Amino acid sequence: MALRIAQVFRSFVQLTLAGAIGAGLVAGDVAAQQKQPSPGSAKAIFGSVELPSQGPAEPYGFYAKGCMTGAVALPTDGPTWQAMRLSRNRRWGNPAMIALLERLSRDAAKYDGWPGLLVGDIAQPRGGPMFNGHASHQIGLDADVWLTPMPSRHLTAEQREALPFTTMLQKGAFLTINPNVWSESRARLLMRAASYPQVERIFVNPAIKKKMCDTWTGDRTNLGKLRPEYGHDSHFHIRIKCPPGDASCKPQAPVVAGDGCDKSLAWWFTKEPWAAPKPPKPGAKPVKPREVMVSDLPKACAAVLAAPSVASVRAATYGGASAAESLTVAPAAEPAATSDEALPALGPVPDDKPADQ
Repeated sequence: MALRIAQVFRSFVQLTLAGAIGAGLVAGDVAAQQKQPSPGSAKAIFGSVELPSQGPAEPYGFYAKGCMTGAVALPTDGPTWQAMRLSRNRRWGNPAMIALLERLSRDAAKYDGWPGLLVGDIAQPRGGPMFNGHASHQIGLDADVWLTPMPSRHLTAEQREALPFTTMLQKGAFLTINPNVWSESRARLLMRAASYPQVERIFVNPAIKKKMCDTWTGDRTNLGKLRPEYGHDSHFHIRIKCPPGDASCKPQAPVVAGDGCDKSLAWWFTKEPWAAPKPPKPGAKPVKPREVMVSDLPKACAAVLAAPSVASVRAATYGGASAAESLTVAPAAEPAATSDEALPALGPVPDDKPADQ
């Protein structure tokens, strides 16, 4: 096992020296660049693994602290979806998540007037902490879906790297939806995603949640699944429940009853969430953040890293070899920060999303 982890570490060093991880900054990717993780950190090691492990699919730990085995890849293209930012190698997930994304894409096209999904980050091949952009997405049960409809044309690999995000927020206004961008079809898409019983939460910008509270006239049974959160103005983040009977997966507390259009939403429109952090006390010793190491994750994650890989991406693509990706793209020299995790241009930008995501 130690030998396998050492091999993974060497692979990371080689990838770093070759500048082969992530995509360059493009229009729309404007969030602050995060520093390169230390070579021995969990981010560095999990981020360097190119393929998932063999064996059955299983998540280990919590959404923001864990890893996974037996991941499958979302096919690059489908009748009603296209995978984005391919160079990040983050279209891996638990089979239940990949199946849900494909179903959502079909249902939204059939019933909601949504032409197809642009799917962003799901997880790395073996989960774990990512180089940048997310605190969660570590066990294959989270996925980001753009609020930009899929174009009718087949996007090239380069276009998938460069296509900018579209914010739903009005420029120069505090947490206000842009009426020229927002559409009823986007509202229907969100509620379609929330309608599936395996979906536990959907993170959206507080302004989007308020818009839904104020305007949604359909069945509000699942409106409470839409949870206001920092960022999420150009995409929504789907989180599904731990697989039934899977003791290795740590569940999140269930969403409280109600539609969520209450004081918990009103709080986001006060100064408190956006206040600058309090300055340290005079003479206080600065606290240097410690990087997460593999030893900080569930014990099973070391074995996940040491496990043998599947033969190829094609072998682990959901739906079989015929559904495997047809596009490739050469990664750029620097890992790109994800602008769809950025906040509006008002208030401080946290280093990462809250740990309870």
